[in-house]
Amino acid sequence: MFEKIRIKEHMEVANAKGDHVGTVDEVEDDKIKLTKSDAADSMHHYLSTNDVEKIDDNRIYLKESAVIPAGLGNKANVTA
Repeated sequence: MFEKIRIKEHMEVANAKGDHVGTVDEVEDDKIKLTKSDAADSMHHYLSTNDVEKIDDNRIYLKESAVIPAGLGNKANVTA
């Protein structure tokens, strides 16, 4: 189990396979706000902190079951 306070601005977010999904802008309550620069629509998107599998060094890995909004990252395994 990870501690939410370990999630910091500019950390990389990866899917369960390790593919880049986005970059943390900030944490708001139980949601991870991602930077606009990683989104195809240039808007902020959010992931639930419940979808975090682990934090390793400066990288957040999401659970296999995490729902990743369409259009995030350059190699994301997207499930709309």
